[in-house]
Amino acid sequence: MKYLLAGLGNIGPEYADTRHNIGFKVLDYLAGQSGIFFSPDRYGDIATYKHKGRTFILLKPSTYMNLSGKAVSYWMQKEKIESENIFVITDDLALPFGKIRIRAKGSDGGHNGLKNITEVLGSMDYARLRFGIGDQFQKGQQVNYVLSPWSESEKKELPERIKIAADACVSFGMAGLANTMNEFNNK
Repeated sequence: MKYLLAGLGNIGPEYADTRHNIGFKVLDYLAGQSGIFFSPDRYGDIATYKHKGRTFILLKPSTYMNLSGKAVSYWMQKEKIESENIFVITDDLALPFGKIRIRAKGSDGGHNGLKNITEVLGSMDYARLRFGIGDQFQKGQQVNYVLSPWSESEKKELPERIKIAADACVSFGMAGLANTMNEFNNK
């Protein structure tokens, strides 16, 4: 079985440690724990993780957040991965910091990366892991907030939260979506 794990974020050092790049951070953690490395390829950095008969294609799109669908669609076709085997990891303003919510499908919730993936795929039927980044910003400051670095208190808790999200990614391929939702939602 083959799975596509698409961690959303923006390329470039100015975005590396921002809230919006949590998808990249989760995949970086998974790759680091597995001793695999990302290589630049078409529309993103790619790594292949094999675990107990499953193959996970890890994708960090280089298309910037608003065009994530182009990268996801390309790698789905190239690797012949069906939409039920896609797992998108992204930030979510509506969830408290570090909270995880996994869904089988749904709206983009105002997230431009999910919006573009839905537009390109022509469907909302793909699994996603939303990683809570909180909503501690003043009115009109949403963009600045998501593109800002983590607070000092968040940085202390972030490694544990990232590990949980990475574990959920592997569980998606190993235990299935329903079991992963039961185990990891609201963790």
